[in-house]
Amino acid sequence: MNTTIILLLVFSYLLGSIPTGYLIAKRVMHIDIRQHGSGNPGAANVYRIVGKWAGISTFLIDAVKGFIPVQLALHFCPDIYAVAVACGVVAILGHMWTIYLKFRGGKGVATSAGVFFALAPIPTALAFAVFVILVAIWGRISIGSIFACVVLPIASWCMNYPLAEKIMATAVGALVIYKHIPNIKRLLAQKELKFEDGAKKRQAK
Repeated sequence: MNTTIILLLVFSYLLGSIPTGYLIAKRVMHIDIRQHGSGNPGAANVYRIVGKWAGISTFLIDAVKGFIPVQLALHFCPDIYAVAVACGVVAILGHMWTIYLKFRGGKGVATSAGVFFALAPIPTALAFAVFVILVAIWGRISIGSIFACVVLPIASWCMNYPLAEKIMATAVGALVIYKHIPNIKRLLAQKELKFEDGAKKRQAK
């Protein structure tokens, strides 16, 4: 493994690890987002607790955290596609287990979206469409996220993408669903919050 690849992997992890939601919540409301709502420092919880634009900003920045490492890997190692895949995986793992918050991070949905938008834009667009439709119907981001993680690998396998990417989509999809187990339990118990619930509480104050 040469120096360039090592530096790309380290950079991917450190960039992916930046706790966007935590930092935005600290900046806007001076709170530790991990002590509010679901306790997750991801975009959905930031949306509920801090506000609409804070949640949207968290999602977009987290997606960029996944997009940039892949693009850099494609630029610096254009002949070794596996490096781009590896950098994407490392960025996602960094988001999920961030070194900056004692390895307690988000569920990886936004960062995964950024990674796969760079690697497989069409399957990602299909998965995002499913996400938007289901969130619009059910009002729960977790439902959209879980089903998007099913659609993404299926679409990747049905299209002519490299095998490494198909395997990555399957593994990442399974990992993100695993991170949603608490949400799945709340859904089964009919206790999962809708994404606008936090906004209603803020307006009632």
